[in-house]
Amino acid sequence: MKEPSLEEDMVEEQETAEGDIVIGGFFPLHYVAPEPQHSYSSKPYYTPCSGFDHRAFRWMMTMVFAVEEINHDSSLLPGVKLGYWITDSCDHVHTSMRALFNLISLSKALSAETKEETGNRLNAAKDRVSYFATCTCLTDKNVYPSFLRTVPSDIFQVRGLVQLVTFLDWLWVGTVGSMDDYSQYGIQAFTNQFRQQGGCVAFHLTVPKSPTRGQIEELADRLQSLTARVIVVFATEGQLLKLLLELAQRNVTGIQWVASEAWVTASLLTSPDFHLLLEGTLGFSFPGVTIPGLEEFLLNVRPSPEPQTEFVNMFWEELFDCSIDFGKERMDNNKKPVCTGSEDLRYTDSSYTDVSQVRISYSVYKAVYAIAHALHNLLNCDSVGPNKRMCDNHTSFTPGQLLDHLRTVNFTNQFGEKVYFDSNGEPVPLYDIINWQKDSKGEIRFIKVGSYDGSAPLGQRLQLEKNNIVWTKGQSEVPVSVCSAPCPSGSRQASRPRQPKCCFDCLPCADGEISNQTGSTECTKCPELYWSDKDRVKCVAGVEEFLSFSETMGIILVVLTVLGVLLTTIITTIFHHFRTTPIVKANNSEISFLLLLSLTLCFLCSLAFIGQPSAWTCKLRQPAFGISFVLCLSCLLVKTIVVLLAFQANAPSSTTLRLFGPYQQRTLILCTTAPQVFLCAGWLLGAPPFPFRNPTYQATTGKIVVECKEPWPAGFYLVLGYIGLLAFLCLLLAFLGRKLPDRFNEAKLITFSMLIFWAVWISFIPAYVSSPGKFSVAVETFAILASSFGLLLCIFVPKCYIILLHPEQNIKKGMTGKYPR
Repeated sequence: MKEPSLEEDMVEEQETAEGDIVIGGFFPLHYVAPEPQHSYSSKPYYTPCSGFDHRAFRWMMTMVFAVEEINHDSSLLPGVKLGYWITDSCDHVHTSMRALFNLISLSKALSAETKEETGNRLNAAKDRVSYFATCTCLTDKNVYPSFLRTVPSDIFQVRGLVQLVTFLDWLWVGTVGSMDDYSQYGIQAFTNQFRQQGGCVAFHLTVPKSPTRGQIEELADRLQSLTARVIVVFATEGQLLKLLLELAQRNVTGIQWVASEAWVTASLLTSPDFHLLLEGTLGFSFPGVTIPGLEEFLLNVRPSPEPQTEFVNMFWEELFDCSIDFGKERMDNNKKPVCTGSEDLRYTDSSYTDVSQVRISYSVYKAVYAIAHALHNLLNCDSVGPNKRMCDNHTSFTPGQLLDHLRTVNFTNQFGEKVYFDSNGEPVPLYDIINWQKDSKGEIRFIKVGSYDGSAPLGQRLQLEKNNIVWTKGQSEVPVSVCSAPCPSGSRQASRPRQPKCCFDCLPCADGEISNQTGSTECTKCPELYWSDKDRVKCVAGVEEFLSFSETMGIILVVLTVLGVLLTTIITTIFHHFRTTPIVKANNSEISFLLLLSLTLCFLCSLAFIGQPSAWTCKLRQPAFGISFVLCLSCLLVKTIVVLLAFQANAPSSTTLRLFGPYQQRTLILCTTAPQVFLCAGWLLGAPPFPFRNPTYQATTGKIVVECKEPWPAGFYLVLGYIGLLAFLCLLLAFLGRKLPDRFNEAKLITFSMLIFWAVWISFIPAYVSSPGKFSVAVETFAILASSFGLLLCIFVPKCYIILLHPEQNIKKGMTGKYPR
């Protein structure tokens, strides 16, 4: 089998025009390339591409227009005729490589839109100015020293896309790309930057180079099942076509597409088949202009039998669905009407004739003019004297010399834009934000709704007119795409295990913490003495809690206090009225009245524990309690001793009672009360209690307990301990005299009262320690009242019972059990 020759390998369509200097051009005129053949056969090696792209053909004709415009411009490259050599890249690396090998020996300057693999092989040979290659990978001047472009690097577009989606609160998005460097670099950069801004990429789908039906269906199934409703796409329209056709056939709606510049103005995808799917698409595009004269130039294109106009003839046949017959056998055998060549392009609905705002075409236009200005400087045009108007077109130059002039080219074109290249061979990063909207005829139009200037300060780069945007399905509201809805104020986001950070649960803030913003990740603890409100959205001053006179518990304790004082006053009155009776006179009536006074003080001291603590109430509370009860117990101790001595006095020759007379009794009361007085005085002078707002209970109750802070806690326990000591002595002595043979044995009453006293205060200690906040104060107040009532009722009520109800027993003999029955 004969091996194909090199010439046969390179047979393919091309568009050419001779000139002193030839500029090469590569355009994806077809978007479906054949797979390369890796084996030899009897079939031709070259298989034509398919799927003619009218928009790419306009790009190609814009290059032709620019070359002819320059050739007719006497001020730019005078005396030098530019030519061109244009071929179809089919948007595929293998096709581009084959064409480039054919071009390498023909041209002195090259404007190429190729892939990285293509550039690696021709990097050292030719200078390239790209009108469409935006891949970040081409920025590295160590790898691509001779590569320049009139479109900005994708690094700027990625920054803009990230800012756009985050500005619209889309933090849960999917990405779709193809298997080329443009897509892979773009998706990778977008993913990294998007995550840094708090976003999550829900999924990434890659469209194979030549996808099978099964692969397309699998991709469509996944897109339909995933939760992210915003999808960022880095690919060309040709690479997306099969997938989008499948989605359109399934009537998939509700996806908000975000397009890269590669397909955001692709008219191929604006046919009615895609309206439901792609209406509302939002994306970045290069700035558009209207190039004077371009429309007329494009409309005057006509088919020709000349071989260098092969692409024009191909376009004509495809647009008018006819067959051109110039007496030359064509590859296809379709039986179509013969083209006349006089068909009118004005009445066609094609992206080829839509030149109101050209974008990629403008990049092609700038690329050609950049090369022309570089050649103008390189060939010393207009450099010597007023009479020298022609360029030195006999000057030979190397690619490196042209590259040097390309890098330093700097001119302002007719649109007022400064055309130059920075140190990376790139222009100013300017973009329009395009929205796909239906017009009154139901056709998709590309409407500018904003802009992005990558060179502006960060806060001024993105300009977006949200009110002018039509979203997917024609909605006027911004679509929502979230894994989890933002948590409302008063709650925080709690990440789900092994899921992206955009997927979370909402947990209410704990007591004493707030979050006053939607989507908070943490709750903020309120300052000391402040508490969260019921919605946990703001801190409010903590509610001060204390045993108040107005609350139920306080009212009950006040009523008990008043009742105790009133009852003590009544008993005192009765005792005073019957002060001459034996039952009152027995056991020193003076001590009885002093005991009643001390009990009154015990009842009254409980009032110091109720109400908001102040400096004076804090200092009064414990000393009043301690001294009142010590005075009371001192009186009981004396009474008990007197009872015991009285029965001993009945014994013959007993002088004990005479030795313990009123004076000695008063002295004992004074001596037993004095230690408590000195202890309380030292406590108040050394470390007095003071009002204190205690936030300890805030975490559980949300209330700030206002209490009396005791800097010296031992003082309270010493006061309480001394009371316990006297109570123990009283109980011990009263217990020893409980069986004395009196009809009315007061020792029994004191014993019983002391048992109640001890029961109350033994119960008080654990209750006091375990009670929070104001309840500890209530416990102590209740203990004071309970023990006071116990002493009052046990000691005095039986006497009042006899005085009032059984006066016959209120006689001297009655005290000894010898009264008449």
